[in-house]
Amino acid sequence: MKVVVLAGGISTERDVSLSSGSMIYKALKNRGHQAVLLDVYLGYEGEWENIFIQETDWAREVGKIGEINPDIRSVKALRKDGGRSFFGPHVVEICQQADLVFLALHGENGENGKLQAAFDLMGIRYTGTDYVSSALCMDKGITKELFTVHSIPTPPGTKLKAGEKDERKVPLPCVVKSCSGGSSVGVSIARTEEEYERAKQEAFRYDKEVVIEAYIKGREFSVGVMEGKALPVIEIAPLEGFYDYKNKYQAGSAVETCPAELSDELTGKMQGIAERVFQVLRLKGYARMDFMMDEKGGVYCLEANTLPGMTPTSLLPQEAAAVGIDFESLCEKIMEIALKKELS
Repeated sequence: MKVVVLAGGISTERDVSLSSGSMIYKALKNRGHQAVLLDVYLGYEGEWENIFIQETDWAREVGKIGEINPDIRSVKALRKDGGRSFFGPHVVEICQQADLVFLALHGENGENGKLQAAFDLMGIRYTGTDYVSSALCMDKGITKELFTVHSIPTPPGTKLKAGEKDERKVPLPCVVKSCSGGSSVGVSIARTEEEYERAKQEAFRYDKEVVIEAYIKGREFSVGVMEGKALPVIEIAPLEGFYDYKNKYQAGSAVETCPAELSDELTGKMQGIAERVFQVLRLKGYARMDFMMDEKGGVYCLEANTLPGMTPTSLLPQEAAAVGIDFESLCEKIMEIALKKELS
């Protein structure tokens, strides 16, 4: 099958996306697919018309994920056309040639529904959920509102826009995060007023709106869902601090246990909530829900991820492996699900 693995972009999760894309690309090549790895923003400057039958491996070399955000300014400077469009040279044409586009994008424009809507209009098949659910999940404020309306347990919180008077209703300690960020970029735990002010400044660096929610002290978990059915629960225990950008992607920074060491009752409860979130947010295909459990056993859903990471340290592949689905088979399964969807 002709498959474009679409990665890169210009979000703060660019490096993560390239790592996911590289893993997926190699898996698909091993399975005999005519796969190409394409940077959605930088595109392809060479002869692209017969790209799927070229013998040469033109995929860009992908380095390790850094401990800090990538230098997006330097990436934008590489575009000869000034980057007027999110799509780089020949990206759309190449995707239109493919049987399927495997989305390995993370963050802004990859997960907020804009790309999915564009592909729907162009008749391009892609993996993951549609533009509506992508938009709902990308905005953590909207997600939290929907959780509240549908009685899904979530930490109490509020939204704050840049320049708006802050009448903080959430007591300290609290969590401050950018409304539409990912990979814990722009997320801080504030325990004092000084930390709270710094946390807001940091979050507003990445978005014009932030979410402020109660801090839940306890254990952190994640649950993947495929076609509405929950995978095993995985527990994440960072060696230092919380599960931030560094701890997510630097090997050895966290202890991950799958299946998580929980009672059958708590496991079933968390999986049930994850499946309910999948329905409420109108998700399709697959997704991953993040949870906290407090010291009394209370379970809180934090958010949903519409294009979960597929890096060497990512959670969804570990959950799939726990039920006998290796990485290559997981990629095949994700493509099979996508091909069953009707084109919009």
